[in-house]
Amino acid sequence: MPHTENVIQNPILPGFNPDPSIVRVGDDYYIATSTFEWYPGVQIHHSRDLVHWELAVRPLSREKQLDLRGEPDSCGIWAPCLTYSDGQFWLIYTDMKRKSGTMRDCHNYLVTAPSIEGPWSDPVFLNSSGFDPSLFHDDDGKKWLVNMVCDYRCRPSRFGGIVVQEYDVEKRKLVGPAVNVFRGSSLGLTEGPHLYRRNGFYYLILAEGGTGYGHAVTMARAKALTGPYELHPDVSVVSSRFFPEAPLQRAGHGDFVETADGETYLVHLTSRPLPGLYRSPLGRETAIQKCVWGEDGWLRLAGEKFLPQERVAAPKLPPHPFPSEPDRTAFTPGTLPKAFQWLRTPHPERIFSLSDRPGHLRLYARESVGSWYEQALVARRQTGFSYDAETEVEANPENYMQLAGLIAYYNRSAYHYLALTWDDKIGACLHVLTCNGAWPVALTYLCLDDPTPVKPGCPVAMRIEVRETALRFFWRQQGGEWQRIGPPLDASVLSDECGEGEHTKQPGSFVGIGNFTGAFVGMAANDMSGLVMPADFSYFSYKNLAKG
Repeated sequence: MPHTENVIQNPILPGFNPDPSIVRVGDDYYIATSTFEWYPGVQIHHSRDLVHWELAVRPLSREKQLDLRGEPDSCGIWAPCLTYSDGQFWLIYTDMKRKSGTMRDCHNYLVTAPSIEGPWSDPVFLNSSGFDPSLFHDDDGKKWLVNMVCDYRCRPSRFGGIVVQEYDVEKRKLVGPAVNVFRGSSLGLTEGPHLYRRNGFYYLILAEGGTGYGHAVTMARAKALTGPYELHPDVSVVSSRFFPEAPLQRAGHGDFVETADGETYLVHLTSRPLPGLYRSPLGRETAIQKCVWGEDGWLRLAGEKFLPQERVAAPKLPPHPFPSEPDRTAFTPGTLPKAFQWLRTPHPERIFSLSDRPGHLRLYARESVGSWYEQALVARRQTGFSYDAETEVEANPENYMQLAGLIAYYNRSAYHYLALTWDDKIGACLHVLTCNGAWPVALTYLCLDDPTPVKPGCPVAMRIEVRETALRFFWRQQGGEWQRIGPPLDASVLSDECGEGEHTKQPGSFVGIGNFTGAFVGMAANDMSGLVMPADFSYFSYKNLAKG
């Protein structure tokens, strides 16, 4: 639905953009969101009217700042916090090395920059006691790190409360005691803290209830920074758990900002399940709600209590649209087009080049699909339920271990891949490989009646059509007609709720969801023989279609 000057259409950041942290600097607004295993780390979007948003920068772009090799799916960058103070931006982030089990390895860092474009500093290590850290700049000039603390003993929960500790700017480290100031509400799973000071109170905004369908934004306040904190009379400010039919589900993990005119807006993560299914291929997205401060000093939604709205009244700001993203991407020497990311490695020169064959994106085929170390996969977010994507690949596979082509990807347990490869009997051919979200399971490719032969040495155009739950592949060579290949595949398995057996949970259940990203579509090349086959892609196109 198109934007109008006086209405914000949610989500404002469609597709995988969770855990928003928002800050206003003069007339400019910035939102930082989690990127997990995708590189470079942290997405920062920019707006001047809270209606229109544009990707400004991904600041964690070199090995000293971030190295994700070997990290499991849905680890990596969790819940960044972006603030502005003392003439510079401050970005706090977690690098989650392990999320399974009761023990977590989560390392928290700080980087700074004089402008949003950078240069962004090398990181300062802060602590590893828990995840979702944020930085609070108090009125007296002191700075405080706030994070949830992990308790592997589960006494009574592995979410051990919210701790606050002073950060010394000159010493570049935390000083003094870490004080546990809040244990959470009865919703449990207390995380995602942000601390504010307003009208004599310190306010905590928290994510609670898990990041599934029982998620919520909780609020508490105290007269002193270290407490005691009292809960909001309603406990939650926003939550979809009372509205199972609402289009925006899983609402939680929020942060708020005030305009220059004093209007208050809350950003929060949300998801839009496919119609009739509790599956969210677009992952957790970012939405915004208008809020009001009550006479009792508590923040509430301006609309219906708790309910996240798809359409929200815009602030009194001049409209500031940005240029639309082109449907078709041509590859030129320089930097990768803004929409694209890759997985884990801080050494992109080992997996792709824009200069080795000008006019093409050359992938250097490395490890298998789903490798946690070094796989050549360059992709962009799926941002609509239905879309068409297309590319053209030129490669010369010499054995069945070499593949290159078009992929719809969620994680190692969930993807669909149309690959140019080699068959010992017929030579160059196409295969469709699929992994349907079940785990543990061996990777299987669809056993077509016959491999589909192609002319060796000629580029192969590939197309993917997604219509909500149905995904279909097509191919052609030398300008011929598009030909279907393989049966319709289930696009819904490329979702948070699937992968590693998550899809066995009953629809509507408020159990937690262990996957945190979203579906991507892009270009891949794999060479399990270790010969590093090059694969050249001449363009990539992506176009969202009307829902349904």
